[in-house]
Amino acid sequence: MSRLSQFYTVEVGDTKFTILKRYQNLKPIGSGAQGIVCAAVDTETQQNVAIKKLSRPFQNVTHAKRAYREFKLMKLVNHKNIIGLLNAFTPQRSLEDFQDVYLVMELMDANLCQVIQMDLDHERMSYLLYQMLCGIKHLHSAGIIHRDLKPSNIVVKSDCTLKILDFGLARTAGTTFMMTPYVVTRYYRAPEVILGMGYTENVDIWSVGCIMGEMIRGGVLFPGTDHIDQWNKIIEQLGTPSQQFMMRLQPTVRNYVENRPRFTGFPFDKLFPDVLFPSDSSEHNRLKASQARDLLSRMLVIDPERRISVDDALLHPYINVWYDELEVNAPAPGPYDHSVDEREHTVEQWKELIYQEVMEYESSRGRGASSSQPSPASNSIEPNGTDSMR
Repeated sequence: MSRLSQFYTVEVGDTKFTILKRYQNLKPIGSGAQGIVCAAVDTETQQNVAIKKLSRPFQNVTHAKRAYREFKLMKLVNHKNIIGLLNAFTPQRSLEDFQDVYLVMELMDANLCQVIQMDLDHERMSYLLYQMLCGIKHLHSAGIIHRDLKPSNIVVKSDCTLKILDFGLARTAGTTFMMTPYVVTRYYRAPEVILGMGYTENVDIWSVGCIMGEMIRGGVLFPGTDHIDQWNKIIEQLGTPSQQFMMRLQPTVRNYVENRPRFTGFPFDKLFPDVLFPSDSSEHNRLKASQARDLLSRMLVIDPERRISVDDALLHPYINVWYDELEVNAPAPGPYDHSVDEREHTVEQWKELIYQEVMEYESSRGRGASSSQPSPASNSIEPNGTDSMR
């Protein structure tokens, strides 16, 4: 069968998808900075999948680097709480013609933005947080620190299983305090990222704390309009950090931060009063508001040196009811080569690198081969014994 006869073209909105014939019934489900995503049915496996079209991923260096990194990492990582790559292909057959990359992933039911709006009980809330922490721990084991976790990039199935969708900021995509106003949501970024400081693994714990706080409060905790407003929102609620913390800032940033009005902040039982929480669990877990609030108070700590670690968060009484050694300490992925993040290439060079990666992927699987990665069986724990989160 000729290469091209394996493909067909379909219009999705105002975008053309040229994809393998095995994928049918395309329906648009979202679009982001990087491309359009469609739901489809894989007729070979009868699985529902999501297909993301990276259209001209090499239109500029930033897009190209991000596409290359995402593809590399998706091939590397294999954990039930991180989205897996089922297939990848391009319809073009030469570097000269190369335009588009299609990534095929497991289809999920909703992103966390939608779930946050629901009234979650303690079981569901702690189970979602547990899975986030497992996924983050797995990324950290490959040397990948996310730094940009947010509800729109976390997806959930109706049985309450969760997956992290993207790999966050490349090392070189640092942010500094005096940077341009928002283009993307920075509400969940840790103080050390906003302030352009160094960071360690527990930078990602701050984001989990923001997401947990939003589940409880029903609204964004620190909805800053820019970096400076973001910082003000954080200190108004949590208080001005210690002098020790200030001493670790770059002089210009420290000068700004020290000249802000001082805030004492509020205790956590005022920021998150009992009335906001679900009623205490009657399950064997006996999860309750006081445990949730204690965890939150250890995650939302401005000074990263005093913030809880991922490992300790997994052992916290609000989380460890779900603890499963095989999920928490899944085999680490191969180490990720960070020189990619630091590399400077021209757009043409990135294009060639991405093309090589796609070709290598296709040949390693046999063109159009079925997915070798079965969808991981969901954890049989369905909080509250219910079968749906809808």
